[in-house]
Amino acid sequence: MIGIETQEVERKERLILKILSDFQKPLGARVIARYLKDHGIYLGERAVRYHLKLMDERGLTRLVSRDGRLITELGVEELGNALVRDKVGFAIARIELLAFRTDFDLDKRAGAIPVNVSFFSRSKFERAVQAMKPVFTAGICVSDLVAVAREGEQLGELIVPAGRIGLATVCSIVINGTMLKAGVPMDSRFGGILQIRNRQPFRFVELIHYTGSSLDPSEVFIRAKMTSVRDVARMGNGKMLANFREIPALCLPIAENVVSKLKEVGLGGLMVMGKTSEPVCEIPVEVNRIGMIFIGGLNPVAAAEEAGIEAENYAMSTVMEYQKLKKFQEVMS
Repeated sequence: MIGIETQEVERKERLILKILSDFQKPLGARVIARYLKDHGIYLGERAVRYHLKLMDERGLTRLVSRDGRLITELGVEELGNALVRDKVGFAIARIELLAFRTDFDLDKRAGAIPVNVSFFSRSKFERAVQAMKPVFTAGICVSDLVAVAREGEQLGELIVPAGRIGLATVCSIVINGTMLKAGVPMDSRFGGILQIRNRQPFRFVELIHYTGSSLDPSEVFIRAKMTSVRDVARMGNGKMLANFREIPALCLPIAENVVSKLKEVGLGGLMVMGKTSEPVCEIPVEVNRIGMIFIGGLNPVAAAEEAGIEAENYAMSTVMEYQKLKKFQEVMS
């Protein structure tokens, strides 16, 4: 019993460290308690202060104002060395959390939608924009809606570091979230590399199951330089980021309606919707279910990486208000 209680305390403390790491500015117990709720941890301010005091004593955090804490270098190291069991399946947990936090109203065209955030070097951002432009033009993205922020400004809950420019791109989990609100359960199976032939999806050549990964598969594939998104945009042949989901066949009419409404508001992402129980791009589908392939939200960033412009990516990281996003061409012109 003591072991279980110890593990639970460690889990809470790692989440507190994660929150402090993401914000990169002093946070008080009240703010931390609010963000812990997003992870299913319900602690009052007093309990959070108790944990922070213990973490101060271990050198993981430090008090910098009356009630504000920062994560220390030791705290960052501790966060990076989190127990393996906590990491396994983390990707699927993030998908479910962001889907739940998506409260976008299709009729009012307002509400929060999930985004990926990428930080580029300020000196290389213009080059990155030029590399991404053909990808947005070709529609190899979930949406052409983006947000840009300078150092010190925020994109969702992430603050842009010094010397960087932040870019928020719409994440395909927006479809999960809107389907969830419409009563359609969606099984997120894996992220992968989709081969494109003659501008048509052909087959998956690499895949990583969400339930067995601590990272978003797109981040892994980009780091490994396994994409050729620029070739897909220019010639219609190459390899791009994509995701595979399944829904119950019974929900097809509702799903088609949601997808149609999403397209009307500039939120696409669906590449293929299969037929009941039939394989999609050589991927088998469960009985009485329908396979769906979504475009990966980080494809434009992958194109920039292919051009030699590195980015620090935080896939499936936060949510932003739909009305704060602007068309890529308008923002970058």
